[in-house]
Amino acid sequence: MHKNHLNRKWQLFLAAMLVTLTACNSPTATNSNSDTSSPANTINSPENSPTATDNNTNVDASRLISTQGIGDARLGMTYGELKKALDSKTTYEVKSPFMVDFDAIAVNQDGKTLYYITYPSTDTFSDSSKIETITTENPDFLTDKGVGVGKKIKDAETAYGKATLGYHTQNESREYVTFANQPSDISFRPLTPPGKFAGIYKSPLKEYNETDQFKQDTVIKSVSVLSRN
Repeated sequence: MHKNHLNRKWQLFLAAMLVTLTACNSPTATNSNSDTSSPANTINSPENSPTATDNNTNVDASRLISTQGIGDARLGMTYGELKKALDSKTTYEVKSPFMVDFDAIAVNQDGKTLYYITYPSTDTFSDSSKIETITTENPDFLTDKGVGVGKKIKDAETAYGKATLGYHTQNESREYVTFANQPSDISFRPLTPPGKFAGIYKSPLKEYNETDQFKQDTVIKSVSVLSRN
């Protein structure tokens, strides 16, 4: 595949993620039909959707998720700069593919992956390449509100307000969850079985679908920080 085509796909990937996040922040979220046959399918309601609070959590800078980056990995820094910032025991492993048309570098310490640096699969990610997207699936990393991987969506609402879930069929139907008062440029994905959604969506389904009703036992699978530049 031609490199210019993949660069365009990279732009479309970032744009689709931002469209999903922006749409999920819209006040016109579509409510869905509920299925209350089991606790896993219990939907949220005004009674069990907490209001966002201003309580911050004391998170070490090396484990902080913010709009600037995740831990020592900062948006806009080069791959070489990141390697200099981390200790010599850190290892780096290329994951190809990481998702459709995109690869990633897994940054590992003590046998665990800290986070992934994502880039188009036809690019060679060198020491001079700038970091544009960082994703973590490691529960050790948290926002200053204490939200990270493994946190239940319903509990994260206490920190960031009402949750809206959505997916776009042109973005591989990847489902995202957005909170009413979350930081910009941070995206959350829910943990679900393959081919399933955490949100309970109303039929008929469309190219873009969103809902403010979801299975209450759903936890956050991954957190990403992305550059809009």
